[in-house]
Amino acid sequence: MATKPSALFVCIHNAGRSQMAAAYLSHLAGNAIEVRSAGSAPANTINPMVVGAMREEGIDIIDQKPKILTSESVEASDVVITMGCGDVCPFFPGKRYLDWKLDDPAGQGIEAIRLIRDEIRCRVENLIQEMLQSD
Repeated sequence: MATKPSALFVCIHNAGRSQMAAAYLSHLAGNAIEVRSAGSAPANTINPMVVGAMREEGIDIIDQKPKILTSESVEASDVVITMGCGDVCPFFPGKRYLDWKLDDPAGQGIEAIRLIRDEIRCRVENLIQEMLQSD
């Protein structure tokens, strides 16, 4: 039996964008795709405004914690989606990378965060289709 595809979302603090993307992927794909998220310089906690924005979508991420990006998490993932971590993200030849240009929700109000959240949802929906079609 083939292993299920996996995705790793990476941003700098793992407190906003990558957490939203991971939550959407888990919520929308169920158990069909393995989901990871990490940050190159993780914050201590997730941005509370991001938690609120996701709660509006019926997704609770209050228990999530920012995690440090490791080479092992990159190696274990089929697709690595970066969001502003630049050159600090480890690169492995042969690994599929996507770079999503998204505003950082840090310091933004709820209206701006909702726009970022909605853009992430659209991108995650497309990613799910790509990942599950290539199976």
